[in-house]
Amino acid sequence: MQPIKKLFGWLDEHILELATGFLLVFIPLYPKWPLVDILPGYIVRLRLEDILVFGVGLLWLVQLLRKKVSLKNNPLLIPVLLYLFIGLLSSVSALFLTKTVPLERLHVAKLFLHWLRRIEYMSLAFIFFSAVKSFKELRRFTTILAIVVVLLMLYGLGQKYFAWPVYSTMNREFSKGWRLVLTEHARVPSTFAGHYDFAAFSVIALSIIGSLMLSASTTVKTKPLWVVFGAGLVSLLLTASRASFIAYLIAISLVVFFISLRHSIQWGMTRWVGVITISILGMLLFGDLSQRFAHFFKTDQIKEYVLYEILKKERIPPGSEITGDLALVYTETDQPPVPLEPRELPPDVFENIPLAFPEATLSAGTDSAVASLAGKPRTYSAAAFTFGLSSAIRFDALWPRAIAGFLKNPLLGSGYSTLLKVQETEFTEAESTDNDYLRALGETGLLGFVSFFGILGFSIFTVWKNRQVIKDPFVFALVGGIGGAIVGMLVNGIYIDVFEASKVAYIFWALMGILFAAVKLGRKRPQYE
Repeated sequence: MQPIKKLFGWLDEHILELATGFLLVFIPLYPKWPLVDILPGYIVRLRLEDILVFGVGLLWLVQLLRKKVSLKNNPLLIPVLLYLFIGLLSSVSALFLTKTVPLERLHVAKLFLHWLRRIEYMSLAFIFFSAVKSFKELRRFTTILAIVVVLLMLYGLGQKYFAWPVYSTMNREFSKGWRLVLTEHARVPSTFAGHYDFAAFSVIALSIIGSLMLSASTTVKTKPLWVVFGAGLVSLLLTASRASFIAYLIAISLVVFFISLRHSIQWGMTRWVGVITISILGMLLFGDLSQRFAHFFKTDQIKEYVLYEILKKERIPPGSEITGDLALVYTETDQPPVPLEPRELPPDVFENIPLAFPEATLSAGTDSAVASLAGKPRTYSAAAFTFGLSSAIRFDALWPRAIAGFLKNPLLGSGYSTLLKVQETEFTEAESTDNDYLRALGETGLLGFVSFFGILGFSIFTVWKNRQVIKDPFVFALVGGIGGAIVGMLVNGIYIDVFEASKVAYIFWALMGILFAAVKLGRKRPQYE
């Protein structure tokens, strides 16, 4: 009887640690397989990780009621509650003030689904904060992260070169759980919903692993970390995400600077040059990322786009410039505009697949109509030919709509899940702005923007404020790595809705909890027994 009692006592003490460790493995590695629809016709579905997070959340609440864990010493409590309250106000405003969400069950349910999802994501910050009680948990969590990074890279390579299955949520049909394989030019998502999500995770992992690698005091400790860091870099290159690669370069640069505070400027510069050189060479020699950067940075085409598409300046045929006395009386209307030279496809489009649309035809010998799908040629904007289709979607549609949502109510925005609608009664099957700053402004206004990004600013300030207080080298490196990851997420958010991507959001808020727990422990004397 005594051993059983002892076992249950041990479980009671460590169950939250075990549950959170399991989540840290399961969430990134488990594919995006759906269970059931939450709302009919909507891309967001209930998945197994939702049930597991809910279950661990209930476990945490039980421990909270039993006073095994506490909320009092968690610095994130007030900032998170403030943001969630403003999100609730924004939702009420969308229903009764701006009326951007109709008072119909489906629309109201979708609005509050997005608010509840933010509660779900942020809850992990409190759960993981409570789970970290000693330096042992910090080391276990970083070990788990390292193993996960390697496994994700291996699966991504399998998708790229051996046709291993892909499960994506990039559109409504794919999100039903279709088993896909990558085409020649497709970018690797590994177990994530899409390549952008996998790239964002890689930035987070590289910041943390890179920080630990550079801080390791012996070669024995450094070698395994170099392997994991290499796996993370390969993962990032497989995604061919320009935004995430830039975010990684900025994040790792700040990490090196932070660690060099414990050494010297010369120490930091030599390691920064080494890491950046390896990263740039990897980008140039491996994968399609260098080609995608070349697509974007075409100065002549960008100048042409700004002059003739944005500023609407008329074109003069080459070689027909007017000089001398005629120039005194010449006007632009004397010459007809010259159209853009025809181009077949935007630089990041490799095959011109027609748009499928329903077409009804009469069946031969009958009066009944037969439905079929017909192909309609695709058309592309000037921005698509200049910057690529990926960027043009943002410039032409997504970002202007987010700004329009913000203008409807600058303080509280137009509400969650409203930015893609052409008219108020439209039910969109997915939400995307591909810019988290504009999305926050459009959905929750200035109040939501300040309260959300204020949480991240407060976290970065906490890292900087405690740089001299944390004495343990491992904790110092971990805190600096998570700080770099936050900055990487902020840079990524310029081009991706990274804080709404479920797998990334789960991991990010879990790391936020680990960050504040590490800062708390770092002020104490190291104890690893």
